[in-house]
Amino acid sequence: MRLLLAAIFRPPVAFSGILDRGSLLFASCAALAAGFAETHLVSGPPIAFYMPLLVLAGVYVPGVLLIATLLGRIGSVGVVFQRDYATLLTSAAMAWAAAQIVYVAGAVFVPESALLPLYIGVQLYFGALMFFAVRMTFGVGSGTAVAIVALSWIPVVAAGLLWAPLSFLLRLLASPFFLFYAWYYLSGEVRNLGSGLRQGQNFRRMLDAAALNPHDADAQYQLGLIYQQRRRYSDAIARFENAVRIDPTEADAHFQLGRIAREQGRLPDALIRFETVLKLDDRHSSSEVHRELGATYLALNRVEDARRELEIYTDRRPYDPEGQFYFGEVLEQLGEKEAARTAYAAAVEADRTAPRYRRRFTARWSRAAQKQLRKV
Repeated sequence: MRLLLAAIFRPPVAFSGILDRGSLLFASCAALAAGFAETHLVSGPPIAFYMPLLVLAGVYVPGVLLIATLLGRIGSVGVVFQRDYATLLTSAAMAWAAAQIVYVAGAVFVPESALLPLYIGVQLYFGALMFFAVRMTFGVGSGTAVAIVALSWIPVVAAGLLWAPLSFLLRLLASPFFLFYAWYYLSGEVRNLGSGLRQGQNFRRMLDAAALNPHDADAQYQLGLIYQQRRRYSDAIARFENAVRIDPTEADAHFQLGRIAREQGRLPDALIRFETVLKLDDRHSSSEVHRELGATYLALNRVEDARRELEIYTDRRPYDPEGQFYFGEVLEQLGEKEAARTAYAAAVEADRTAPRYRRRFTARWSRAAQKQLRKV
């Protein structure tokens, strides 16, 4: 219940908590209760109160998962469904329940003529909540999350156009006889769909237990990675700093602190962290410390220092589009335009030949390199 109320007022914290402690059963009951309140207290019973939950489970969430696999390149459709279906359905049901609470509460205070604008506003609010749910569940960037949520209405609209046969099918699915036989024959597959949520929550509980040990730097680091993936950077920073306080030679934690600092524009802090990593291990993270340090030097306009680090990195990792792009920017600033074109072309080629699963991370650097090639 606290997570449901937090979804209204503090969505980032709420949806992160849902991933760690959320219950699909509670979320479903909350959505059913909200649907009952909406149909019987506000708009009458034009549709069954359980229909929104069935639409979420059978149309909306599968549509979001499919769109996310296409835009976010987060894995194959089968793997994503098994890993993330229960997690996303739990978050979507909580988001729907939270939005309906706002609608029902608002309907008490507004005149009947304002119900339609209120209803439209609540649907937009549901979309805003789903932005946080999508970003937390898949670990994608904000732009990708916005695109996924914006396109998620397509399967709902398609379902609306086919509502007559779909309503019959959904009522059939809600039949106790069908549910009994479905559970009897498909219970194993249903449990597999929920395994991703259970495994993630079990892993988090084990990490929390391990973090009670004041000498376990790795547990703090792993918790920091979870918060970092969810874009809860203040919590991630706290965990990484705990890790380096326990073990000052924890290069991984220094490295992630440097990446967060660079992303937040705290370049001097990032520089200190990356230089610390370099002293501990100059091949850390497959030599990516040289790329990050070079990019930081470049942002600080220390171009010669950036060239030194990026030359080392591109020599060791010539097929990384990000490193080649930064190297191209350095060479372009130094006036070596032909060498810059070569680096940009290498970035494009590295993305083209990258494994399919890697292109989710490399495509942006290929696009940036192509843009620079047209200018140089």
